[in-house]
Amino acid sequence: MEKIPMTAAGNAKLQAELKKLKSEERPAVIKAIAEAREHGDLSENAEYHSAREKQSFIEGRIQELEGIISRADVIDPKRISGDKIKFGATVELVDEDTEEEKSYQIVGEVEADIEAGKLNINSPLARALIGKEEGDTVEVMTPGGGRSYEIVAVKFV
Repeated sequence: MEKIPMTAAGNAKLQAELKKLKSEERPAVIKAIAEAREHGDLSENAEYHSAREKQSFIEGRIQELEGIISRADVIDPKRISGDKIKFGATVELVDEDTEEEKSYQIVGEVEADIEAGKLNINSPLARALIGKEEGDTVEVMTPGGGRSYEIVAVKFV
């Protein structure tokens, strides 16, 4: 099986979600199913069918999280150093067209969230950044067209 790279923070977030699903969500849905069963005829019981559907979603998500966590290759960015950009680096960029500053941390696919500044390692921008260093300029083809960024800073935090 292929290892899934992720940061320590991303792994902790997945572990917390798994714990919540197992200790809170699963028991709550089991209780809801039991209560819905007490209402009688299950074939026309919307509460029962809704609770079973929610249970199916929760069990599926638990299996998915357990699979991801078991294959996790946890990388702590604080233990990485150097000048070159690699997995876990926090990169500050300036868009050369708009002069807009952006900051991204390069993370694994399962923890990527562009709105939170977590950039998927497999994204075009992250692939262009890997191996570069402070002061370099990168050209990236995005769905909106070509973009040019200058690397202002590289940190491992």
